[in-house]
Amino acid sequence: MLYLAEVQNQDILGEWALQLLACQNSDDTWAILTEESFLRLPKDLAQNQINSATNVLNEGMLVLADIDENSNVLHIQSATNWVLELVEKYLTTGFTPDFLQQEAHKAEGWRQSLTLQSQELSRRLIEVEARREQIQNLEAKLHQEKQLLESSIAQLKIPPATPPI
Repeated sequence: MLYLAEVQNQDILGEWALQLLACQNSDDTWAILTEESFLRLPKDLAQNQINSATNVLNEGMLVLADIDENSNVLHIQSATNWVLELVEKYLTTGFTPDFLQQEAHKAEGWRQSLTLQSQELSRRLIEVEARREQIQNLEAKLHQEKQLLESSIAQLKIPPATPPI
């Protein structure tokens, strides 16, 4: 899992640690960690990162750390490019947190409106089905009455039987 962390140098022990600030969710969203969480770096990993020309760990530096389910640090990289990419994508185009919150409220309003419309359409569909059933029942009743009338008319048209002579 990917974490945004701040590098901490714990002078007393001479060890480096990461203060985990946020983690990436499976859907590419991020969650701020509410509890302070520190992860000590193994000496060999910290030393490799300090000595590396591309990844110099400094106190207070923001890094992206790939950490497995056993809290082992798999990879650390500077978060500078990642932060700059966020600034470029969202903050230079007017996608401020307020704007995004307003858009989320609009989307929620639309969702609620569509839900109400769907419920209204369902109610109307039920009414139409009930009316259709009533019409079918009336048609069946009229058909029976028509047959009854036709048979009554047919009986009236038959001359009465004449007694044999």
